[in-house]
Amino acid sequence: MTTDVEHLTRQALFTGYQYFSLFTPLAYAAFIVRKRGSSTLTINNVLRATWIGGIAGSACVGGLAYLRYANASDESVKAKRMVNAYDISRIRANDWATIGAVLGAVLLPAILWKRAHIVNLTLGGASIGSAMGLATHQCRLHLGISGTSRT
Repeated sequence: MTTDVEHLTRQALFTGYQYFSLFTPLAYAAFIVRKRGSSTLTINNVLRATWIGGIAGSACVGGLAYLRYANASDESVKAKRMVNAYDISRIRANDWATIGAVLGAVLLPAILWKRAHIVNLTLGGASIGSAMGLATHQCRLHLGISGTSRT
């Protein structure tokens, strides 16, 4: 496996984790409320679903990316990696998601200490933080807030 395929697969793993962490809590909450009612929806279950959904999304998207790039020509993989390496929007999205994951893993257990298990608080907090970092990047991107202008 070439380093270009490894790089593109790793980027796909990050992207899958971020997007699935964003959409899993919403889908899980809607499913549980519709199927069993709102009384069975707990913070612990939502946090567990969030981090498991993030890992599942990472595995699915990363696996598909590996299959795609491992079977592609070397020239197209190298070209895609060059585009990917200099994509400022992707780099910022990863940075925002990383900052959010670290903050979420620290702050969510501090806020919700007695409401869920520590593993679900920490991993779910990292997943929710990653999702919020991605959402922050997307909002800044679509509102035209670049953060790079100097006055």
